[in-house]
Amino acid sequence: MSAKTIFVMLYTGAVEGSGRWFRPAQATLMTDAQSRAVRTEVRQKWAMDSLTSGQLRHSGKSWYAPNSREPIRDETLRSGLVPLGAVVERSGVATTASLPRYALSRSFCDLLLALNEGAGDEAIAQWRSTHLSAEALARVKLLKSGAAASQQGGRLQIRFPNGETRLMLSGPSAVVTKAVIESFAPRFLAEPAVLFISDSGEKIVARDDQLAQQLGLRIQADRNLPDIILVDVMRGRGRLIFVEVVATDGAITIQRKRALGKLASEAQFSEESVFFVSAFADRSSSAFRKLAAEIAWNTFAWFVSEPANLLCYQENARLNVTDLARNERP
Repeated sequence: MSAKTIFVMLYTGAVEGSGRWFRPAQATLMTDAQSRAVRTEVRQKWAMDSLTSGQLRHSGKSWYAPNSREPIRDETLRSGLVPLGAVVERSGVATTASLPRYALSRSFCDLLLALNEGAGDEAIAQWRSTHLSAEALARVKLLKSGAAASQQGGRLQIRFPNGETRLMLSGPSAVVTKAVIESFAPRFLAEPAVLFISDSGEKIVARDDQLAQQLGLRIQADRNLPDIILVDVMRGRGRLIFVEVVATDGAITIQRKRALGKLASEAQFSEESVFFVSAFADRSSSAFRKLAAEIAWNTFAWFVSEPANLLCYQENARLNVTDLARNERP
């Protein structure tokens, strides 16, 4: 959707400084046949007609349904290309106005020209360093490395907190699992240990029956176990953490939380010492957007691309004005 939006902006000449502006509805009107008509006068006429209601006449199926302009406007532009500096907004236009308001930034167009001339990775790196925040750059690096690992095939090595290593069948789930074990566990647990790891390909990758027995936890592979069971073995803590790895589906829902909570209570773990985490690759992933509303209250969501942060689903949360002011301070 981002690529097609950028294409239509180039097609209509909506570039910073040109005086031409883009409206999301224009992207929904483009067709394959029209996109191949690239003569200047044809593009200019289409640009004018696409901004006039009922004026456009074309053959072929449009790229998007008319109601697709909302995700183009909200996700692709306002939450995506505009904050990244690839698109600028027209000043002086009311939020509710139907006037076209977006244009590709001059710097982003310069990047596209450089790439067209064979500049390659150097031009991309320069644009990123100028326009992306340190956090955004870190996310790009993490997601790129994760995507590469998931496409390699074969097996992915995971290093446990105690130094042991295991191999998992490579894939999107394995990438998230590796991050949970190597990044989440040491970051949020004082003395992390891995009790159990399952995998869709091999069902069970690792299990520590001896430690589980010491904790009174009966791990049975045929039961409805989570993808990962972690424990904080630091004296006086005794925390149990159930983690669901979500590549496409399977977050901790209310039903899942109840089933896992029963497993913990049978092992004499108190409710206060049991935690539930749904682990995703990124907040912008389709899996999280699809399942965000199904995640159970009093659980957490964690993202590989933002390892230092936790999203808390807190039930009956209370926040007074003093707390709010304190949270807003730098």
